[in-house]
Amino acid sequence: MRRLLAILCLFAAIGLSAAHAVLPDEVMSDPAKEARARNLSRELRCMVCQNQSIDDSEAPLARDLRLLVRERIAAGDSDSQVIDFLVARYGEFVLLKPRFEPQTLLLWLVPPLVFLGGGLALWMNARRRPKATPQANASLTAQEEARLAALMSGEAPAEKS
Repeated sequence: MRRLLAILCLFAAIGLSAAHAVLPDEVMSDPAKEARARNLSRELRCMVCQNQSIDDSEAPLARDLRLLVRERIAAGDSDSQVIDFLVARYGEFVLLKPRFEPQTLLLWLVPPLVFLGGGLALWMNARRRPKATPQANASLTAQEEARLAALMSGEAPAEKS
């Protein structure tokens, strides 16, 4: 019984994670065009939520953008024409994955450069650190051996005055 409940919970969690904000009245009658619209919607940022695609967002502006995408597809625009139209209207920020262009070069190059810089700093720090070498003659003096023996036997060591 527990296994069945666990399996049902797993399927429910998977089903909920795949839920989208697209409403039934937005869906296009042509399945191929609807698939294009959904793919494009996953690439576009909700201007209200900013961390979600318009496909996942329930904000009214996201709905307007989804409808606009479907309108442009119904008018016969290609995927790149739809994206270009939205970028011209809302700017590059509308794209969840910015294009690789001169003005976004820094955005694309900073993360790998920081990663490489951090790796280089760690490597240089490891090289600079002195290697721990065990002492070859780590023997105790006669006085230290006597004190150790006294401590181990439970006697109070004789204090030197």
